[in-house]
Amino acid sequence: MLQSLGYVGIETARIDDWAQFARDLLGMQVAGRGSSGFDLRVDERAARLFVDAATHDTVSVMGWEVADADALPALAARLSDAGHDVLPGSADLAARRGVSDLIIAHDPAGHRLEFFHGAAQADAPFAPGRPISGFRTGGLGLGHMVLTARSVEPLLPFYRDLLGFRLSDYALRPFRAYFFHLNARHHSFAVVETGIDGFHHLMVELNSLDDVGQAYDLAQQEEDRIAVTLGRHTNDYMTSFYARSPSGLMVEYGWGGRSIDPANWAPFECDYGPSLWGHERSWLEEEKRAEARTLRLSAAAAGYRAPDFVRGSQD
Repeated sequence: MLQSLGYVGIETARIDDWAQFARDLLGMQVAGRGSSGFDLRVDERAARLFVDAATHDTVSVMGWEVADADALPALAARLSDAGHDVLPGSADLAARRGVSDLIIAHDPAGHRLEFFHGAAQADAPFAPGRPISGFRTGGLGLGHMVLTARSVEPLLPFYRDLLGFRLSDYALRPFRAYFFHLNARHHSFAVVETGIDGFHHLMVELNSLDDVGQAYDLAQQEEDRIAVTLGRHTNDYMTSFYARSPSGLMVEYGWGGRSIDPANWAPFECDYGPSLWGHERSWLEEEKRAEARTLRLSAAAAGYRAPDFVRGSQD
């Protein structure tokens, strides 16, 4: 039913800081800037992130792409039959998002979801904000979005059973986390049980490890910019670090994520924790950070290794 994470909306009181962060550190292209905000490009699409000026800072929307026009009413009926309010997107909103049509709903935690088809292509090639090789998108979508939750229980059936996200794997230590795929990207969505409903991070993947390493150098020049140190994940094999955005949302900046075969994938437990090495998580309380370190050291003692390079098809 759903194809990929198509776009994300940000509302922020620090609009200038967001433009600098996205352009100078992440290498995104600032487009269509006006008094009320701007768009961010990472590929041939007209926009992948929408940054709007506000008096507060939050993720305002997750935009999920469907296959075609016929999929929207079918999805609307499915959500409505399950008791969820569904609104049609206005022509003005569709124009703002650069899509042919969309509908609006909310998940059990109140997060706004937009489902759309027919994303517009930009008139000019992508022009990165700093010299990078580019972002890995295409059929894989923008990247992945991870939520925090007071409890994962209300969210799992909504995303898995109603929207059709498929479980990739899960972790029970040092926190409960569930990872879901829509396409060959290992996961496009995840939820982490932290005791608070909110947004944890957006992941964008680069075409070169050097893009990530150079961004890591740049981020270290700014106080408190790095939220999670450089490391490698056990489940999707991504080598990455996490940067604090001006609005508090973390942005995972990674390379080398694995591709999977969705038709034949078997979920598993990440029993060595979320990372093979690195990824010291400043957002975790100290007791959980210590547990995460113990899990990493156990993985090292067991000689647990991931493939040196795992990139596959974007289809």
